[in-house]
Amino acid sequence: MSAYKIISVVGTSPKSFEEATQQAVSAASKSLRDLRIAQVREMDVTVDKKGKISAFRVKVDLSFKYEI
Repeated sequence: MSAYKIISVVGTSPKSFEEATQQAVSAASKSLRDLRIAQVREMDVTVDKKGKISAFRVKVDLSFKYEI
């Protein structure tokens, strides 16, 4: 029998939502083993004073095998 834990992480990128998602997964994979699923829950952008997008942000739920 297997059990899985789910955590939320936030990734950011100055280029795209896709890159922000990859940043979140890459950062989490450095300390978590057996990552299984990444599900983007929220997406937003930060806007600078000139009205330009300065960063893409994603909140990602990650599941990984929970070792009992």
